[in-house]
Amino acid sequence: MEIVKEEGPITGEQIGEHLSLTRATLRPDLAILTMVGFLGARPRVGYYYTGKTGAEIPLQEIKELKVKEYQSIPVVVGEADSVYDAISAMFLEDVGTLFVVDQSSQLAGVLSRKDLLRASIGKQDLETMPVSIIMTRMPNITVCRKEDFLLEAASLLIERQIDALPVVSEKDNHQYEVVGRVTKTTMTKALVHLVNSERPLGGNRS
Repeated sequence: MEIVKEEGPITGEQIGEHLSLTRATLRPDLAILTMVGFLGARPRVGYYYTGKTGAEIPLQEIKELKVKEYQSIPVVVGEADSVYDAISAMFLEDVGTLFVVDQSSQLAGVLSRKDLLRASIGKQDLETMPVSIIMTRMPNITVCRKEDFLLEAASLLIERQIDALPVVSEKDNHQYEVVGRVTKTTMTKALVHLVNSERPLGGNRS
């Protein structure tokens, strides 16, 4: 934080040079400081100090948290479902990301608010347009697994600039079954629980 205060905005690589550490080594710590608001991050610019301060963060406890402790229930739609149905599901379930599954219930795509908004602005018939036309498809989907560290998932959310990750179970045929999700809100709740010395609560809708 002192380096960022003095030299920010500064990239992770430049911070690593100051400390004789690699960017990969620093990634979990930078993820924590960014999530709790002590540091901000801008793509292609770097980290900057926000001016916020707070109590000592239990870093070791945070580093040991697993995705399975905090993952929440995924909200899924089928490839053939209409964009209209997907918009309805997003509002009814109060989520920002939907996961699309194929006829075998395997992960086929991801739908974000931006995807649905972009489709809504056009002149297409939303009740007949399938979500498969506008979704982000495999292999361009970032996933995580139940046994991954929560910080690794947080780093992916920050680096890829996305709001949610599907938690998946990999099958023998290199396909993924969606078993949960983690979001930026998931990370915030996990940190609040730890900072307030509360027992982590899993399975929250976020």
